[in-house]
Amino acid sequence: MKVIITGATGMVGKSVLLESIEDPRVSEILLISRNSLGTPYRKVKEVLHTDFTDFSLIEDQLNGYDICCHCMGVSSAGLNEEKFNHYTFIMTKALADILHNLNPNMVFAYVSGQGTDSSEKSKSMWKRIKGKTENYLLAKGFKDAYMFRPGIILPEKGITSNTKWYNLFYRISKPLFPLMKKLKTVTTTTKMGRAMLNCYFFSQQTKHLEGSAINALAEYN
Repeated sequence: MKVIITGATGMVGKSVLLESIEDPRVSEILLISRNSLGTPYRKVKEVLHTDFTDFSLIEDQLNGYDICCHCMGVSSAGLNEEKFNHYTFIMTKALADILHNLNPNMVFAYVSGQGTDSSEKSKSMWKRIKGKTENYLLAKGFKDAYMFRPGIILPEKGITSNTKWYNLFYRISKPLFPLMKKLKTVTTTTKMGRAMLNCYFFSQQTKHLEGSAINALAEYN
């Protein structure tokens, strides 16, 4: 399996990268990012790109892949609707459009969020835009597409968040991790990474995957 990963500097993207490196089913990993991660593994390739609304300059490097794990995203905090739509919908649409053109039999796995509104009618701006993004991907025509809607994600294998207050929360709550892992809305970075890879091999009837569904999919082998 050949995998494309975006957002590999973030917590979920890092988890997909780590699980892909360890997974013998994965033969090649392509990271699309603005800055090099300097990953020293033979099956990892990097393509540096700055304009995530136009992928035409790197089009020749995106052909022949089986799954895209689109983990790139931003918080809506401090952003107006126009900017959040740009970072969430417009950029995702640009990536999906070119990948579908090159790899129509690809599986597209998108990191959305718990509470996303598929009706696109929520009063909450981020819920509407995430819902619009999900709906576009599901209707695009990929071989399959999955919308991952995690709630709380607990870090493992040394992974940290880029958000300072998240890391503070994790440090304070770490003694409670064993109890938190029993909650249906809670998953881990390891399970997120495994589940995103597994959705290529194990088709799911439900296309919107939340905590318990993510955890179950992670256990498939």
